[in-house]
Amino acid sequence: MKDRKITPKRKAKLVLKNGKVFEGFLFGSRRNAAGEVVFNTGMMGYPETMTDPSYKGQILVFTYPLVGNYGVPQLNDSDDLPLFFESQKIQVEAIVVSEHSEKYSHWNGYQSLDEWLKAYDIPGLYGVDTRGLTKILREQGTLLGKIITDNKPVDYYDPDTDNLISKVTISQKYEYGSGKKRILLVDCGCKKSIITNLLDRDVRVLRVPYDYDISNEDFDGVVLSNGPGNPVVYKKLVETARKLIQKQVPTLGICMGHQILALAAGAKTYKLKYGHRSQNQPVKVVGSNKCYVTSQNHSFAVDTKTLPKGWMPWFENLNDYSNEGMIHEKLPFRSVQFHPEATPGPVDTEFIFDEFLKDV
Repeated sequence: MKDRKITPKRKAKLVLKNGKVFEGFLFGSRRNAAGEVVFNTGMMGYPETMTDPSYKGQILVFTYPLVGNYGVPQLNDSDDLPLFFESQKIQVEAIVVSEHSEKYSHWNGYQSLDEWLKAYDIPGLYGVDTRGLTKILREQGTLLGKIITDNKPVDYYDPDTDNLISKVTISQKYEYGSGKKRILLVDCGCKKSIITNLLDRDVRVLRVPYDYDISNEDFDGVVLSNGPGNPVVYKKLVETARKLIQKQVPTLGICMGHQILALAAGAKTYKLKYGHRSQNQPVKVVGSNKCYVTSQNHSFAVDTKTLPKGWMPWFENLNDYSNEGMIHEKLPFRSVQFHPEATPGPVDTEFIFDEFLKDV
């Protein structure tokens, strides 16, 4: 058991744009924060979740009542791929929890959640009625909010109007692996687990920034990664995907990549009421009774009624029947709204990488 000096309590509050106020105590960085307030129902995996670039611009509410009890592992880079995280830093704007454990116990624990937040200048709020907060978000939908300490003024921030991918993509290209097939990975805020899943299947992975000119590169297939924000903001990325469709390059879209591929095909997207963020979202293969449990993190969805001829829904969500994937009738294009790499979470949809590589 790792003991840490108990820090003095410092009051702070979460103010929602609808006027609701939730008071609590600050931990991590002692500063204000603003963003879109969303909730995650996962029972574990907060280090992976908080480093998921898809959470950029968001204040994350953990519905599980105790967070921090197993600490945080050490950042151990390996060829730019962190061993225990989904990216190299915390991506959320702030977190809100019911109870924060200052003591942690785990064989891999290196530091406390409080210490980790301080290292990346990210505030946390604890002592909050997260059950009541989540009920508001479920009834009214996702809301903008801000964490205020010392009554210092801070404006609300709407991440849907921002180019968030530019803040989480890589700055230069990287290549991993030594397989015969070369997969181009467009980094829109890519989770590390997408790369490791591809490398486990013995391919080379060329990882490039989201706005990279791919016309001079040689590759056998393309993966459009997950990422944060509103897909309609990224018109250049949609145009890149449209060229892939025209050239019939085998392409797999994941999460944001799914939405980008849909827009490139001619479909439309819309904002969900409060999004899907958990490790236990049930999806069904359209036209069958086959079900999978999936990990998800997204605010937007594809409108299946707008899918053009040749494109078919592949999966649907069994909670709200929103679209969870699409596939082309004849051409080598497929995409999913959930995370087949699923870290943390279930791994029963990893076969999607195998299906994509069959297309390749």
